[in-house]
Amino acid sequence: YSAHPVACAAGIAALDLLVNENMVERSAALAPVFENAVHSLMGAKHVLDIRNYGLAAGFTIAPVPGEPAKRPYEIAMKCLKKGFYVRYGGDTIQLAPPFIATPAEIDSLVNALGESLQITD
Repeated sequence: YSAHPVACAAGIAALDLLVNENMVERSAALAPVFENAVHSLMGAKHVLDIRNYGLAAGFTIAPVPGEPAKRPYEIAMKCLKKGFYVRYGGDTIQLAPPFIATPAEIDSLVNALGESLQITD
């Protein structure tokens, strides 16, 4: 509940990490790398639209007629088998890598998504 001492301590510790580890600056520097990587999938199989802001991206996936959430679920499960959790809902796949991600990790994530898109019917 609000004002619980442990919750407050956890919140303060999280804010300290954001400041002490320069997370805001690091994520701002990583955002263009992420944007280029995710937009490289424009035109990939099943991708209708891509949008992003900072380190968050959404992919609109072409639905299976009568089953709009089926394909995003299948893509997400294929990504999970490759070691990446991606969020899915309705006709979208959402990505939001952590602020501590490296450019190589971003590339691995986007490559796994691209491969998963290609092998999904």
